[in-house]
Amino acid sequence: MKKLIKGLREFQAGYFSQHQDLFEQLAHGQKPRVLFIACSDSRIDPNLITQAQLGELFVIRNAGNLIPPFGAANGGEGAAVEYAIHALGIEQVIVCGHSHCGAMKGLLKLSSLEEEMPLVYEWLKHAEATRRLLREHYSDREGEELLESAIAENVITQLENLKTYPVIHSKLHEGKLALHGWVYSIETGEVLSYDPEEHEFLPPHSKISSRTWPNFAVTESKPAPPEPKPSRNFPEDELSAYSWLPREQAHRIYRGSY
Repeated sequence: MKKLIKGLREFQAGYFSQHQDLFEQLAHGQKPRVLFIACSDSRIDPNLITQAQLGELFVIRNAGNLIPPFGAANGGEGAAVEYAIHALGIEQVIVCGHSHCGAMKGLLKLSSLEEEMPLVYEWLKHAEATRRLLREHYSDREGEELLESAIAENVITQLENLKTYPVIHSKLHEGKLALHGWVYSIETGEVLSYDPEEHEFLPPHSKISSRTWPNFAVTESKPAPPEPKPSRNFPEDELSAYSWLPREQAHRIYRGSY
């Protein structure tokens, strides 16, 4: 606690005083442009890995970055999703999993949690779709390889769960909302983004509009030419950055699964 209290004092004397104008603006309301759904794991910080400022991300965090399907649970996740889209007008949603996820480790041995951690057991049952998919399509994998598959597949499952919410379904139908699935590697700092057309996790490109993500800004007067489509096969030096994912997943997460 002493370290935290010291940090509060340093924040007030340093960062806060240097950015007082920003805090005064935020006091009048928030206008985040991205809903970021992440795990509660202390090793991932959405604002840090995206370098987003205060007020740019509306964040939902829980064990396993789960969003139960609409009507499956009356928890805060559904309410936060509804508020983000309907009240705040957010048009970009990111579900971000991460390497070495403890929740996914628990999912792979779910039955063993029922007695010692019954609340965790009940919560992870919301990821049953992921668990069943792994059992039916990844029975040849085990250990770290199976865990990495679980992390990636769980992100895709949560994207599908989001689509069950009326507010999400409506905005998608109107073409006013985009969903993104990311997997963050703790050890390399790299991020892979799910491409629903290719069924692959690839290095992310500028899929989020310039007004939402300033670092990806495109000059209005001179639109940038479209970026070349990522190659299906990464060069060996690029693959090494994603060594925490199996080679098969780095190329195409669903290859041979369906």
